[in-house]
Amino acid sequence: QVQLVESGGGLVQAGGSLRLSCQVSGSTFSVTHIGWYRQAPGQQREFVAHITHAHSTNYADSVKGRFTISRDDSRNMGYLQMNSLNPDDTGVYYCYTDTPRPPRPTLRTWGQGTQVTVSS
Repeated sequence: QVQLVESGGGLVQAGGSLRLSCQVSGSTFSVTHIGWYRQAPGQQREFVAHITHAHSTNYADSVKGRFTISRDDSRNMGYLQMNSLNPDDTGVYYCYTDTPRPPRPTLRTWGQGTQVTVSS
């Protein structure tokens, strides 16, 4: 059973930085893709960033140039470095993993979320 535990959220002033972490267990991490979504109050959950098992990355336009997603395969960890934060980045950040398991569909697993609050 795949399990994810996020950490690193908190309160930061605009212009500041935070690094979110996602500890993954119960999967073959080397073939697992990792990503982050976020959800602001009253809003739908939106895509933030994704990194494949081959370390290929993509980002939402709203965070390009400010956020960096990475992974440490030796520690089964995913990270989201967030710089130049602004109040629009406030929300609950959710880590997810996509675990291929052919011939069955890819398994998506979600973490419990971590709160990020950016004050102006």
